[in-house]
Amino acid sequence: MANQTFDLLVLGGGPGGYVAAIRAAQLGLKTAIVDENPQFGGTCLRVGCIPSKALLESSHMLVEARDNMVEHGISATKLTVDLGQMMARKTKIVDTLTGGINMLLKRNKVTAFVARGTLESADGGSAVRLSSGETISATNTIIATGSSPMQLPGIEMDGDLIGDSTAALSWPSVPRTLVVIGGGYIGLELGSVWNRLGSKVIVLEGTDRPLAGMDQEIGKLAVREFEKQGIEFRTNMWVESATRDGRKCVVKCKGEDPIECDRVLASAGRVPNSKGVGLENIGVQTDKRGFVSVDEHFQTSTTGVFAIGDCIGGAMLAHKASEEGIACVERLVNGYGHVNYETIPAVVYTHPEIASVGRTEEQLKEANIEYNKGVCPYGANGRARTIGETDGRIKILADAETDRIIGVHAIGARAGDLIAEAAVAMNFGASSEDLARCCHAHPTLSEIMLEAALAVSGRAIHT
Repeated sequence: MANQTFDLLVLGGGPGGYVAAIRAAQLGLKTAIVDENPQFGGTCLRVGCIPSKALLESSHMLVEARDNMVEHGISATKLTVDLGQMMARKTKIVDTLTGGINMLLKRNKVTAFVARGTLESADGGSAVRLSSGETISATNTIIATGSSPMQLPGIEMDGDLIGDSTAALSWPSVPRTLVVIGGGYIGLELGSVWNRLGSKVIVLEGTDRPLAGMDQEIGKLAVREFEKQGIEFRTNMWVESATRDGRKCVVKCKGEDPIECDRVLASAGRVPNSKGVGLENIGVQTDKRGFVSVDEHFQTSTTGVFAIGDCIGGAMLAHKASEEGIACVERLVNGYGHVNYETIPAVVYTHPEIASVGRTEEQLKEANIEYNKGVCPYGANGRARTIGETDGRIKILADAETDRIIGVHAIGARAGDLIAEAAVAMNFGASSEDLARCCHAHPTLSEIMLEAALAVSGRAIHT
């Protein structure tokens, strides 16, 4: 087959890659995208964000029906869980959304190649050799190969009893005891799913607290809520090994007695997919951890080759990758593209949800930045009362001199949706006064944000 040439070639079809490809096509570039999976969408859509949220929603509905509906005067008897149907619903959602991406690529005239791609040098640009035998070249290339679960030493992954997050999305039965290695976002979300379905979940965290990078006040509240739900946390646990013994697993931690369980979820972080894609063939440099090295404009060490998303490090978030993809392409075409990393929100989709944007109190103290704080609890909100979601709070941190909002942290129902208002406000450089002057509909959970903004200056009405 003849060599095809494009203006832009995107290696990787995840939320960074496919968004970059579509935006490039919108801006008039002849664009190709390469991914080895028949379903575009990357880890997030296929085996990450979307399927995990589907299971979180299904398992949450079980808890609501089993434990929380009586207060509403609704009694449910003989509740049963059809795990197969739950998994089928998850798969249907994934299939629908990945099919939608294929449609979007076609609509925007992006040429999609389903193959493993390896980078090669080429005159006037770079090229990708496909596992199908074809070679395609481009004037510019974006590397968007994403990340994979970290493989921990001593953890004998078999994809069945001992597995990563991908395996934990498709277990055929509910383990009686589940050990989760890692107390971060992924471990807590999937641990919550299986805890709700009946597992005894034990979370092993190597540091002194789960959600180590989160605002400490919010993190402590989160752990307290998870413990109420039956999840057990063991901190300062250095896992030395996890092995299979027949149909059981044995997890050994330094200085501790072995833990016997039915399954193990290894979720101690992710690593960049930078090996085996031919970076060395075109002179693209990586750091000692394997992340592709880029400048502030996503340019790698090789002219005309850019990189975005998980493979360059920073917050490993789908929406961060998408923003970088758009910024990279727009700068390439129009000369300007920018990502405000200070206003990228992060969400943990447990119950209660946890969301944040900007700096934590600990970061502000470490940087010697004076700030004022406003807090509103969910219990003071009428809408929260009516839906039975009174646990949680929103905290706003504002610069003491300028009143500009520099951090917002929330735990409670729909915190992941509420944090968007804070991200928008911060992106426009708003002050807590600006937010407090915005009329919020009543009764809504968004009024918690309003009250927290008022509380920054000591004039909250309902608390």
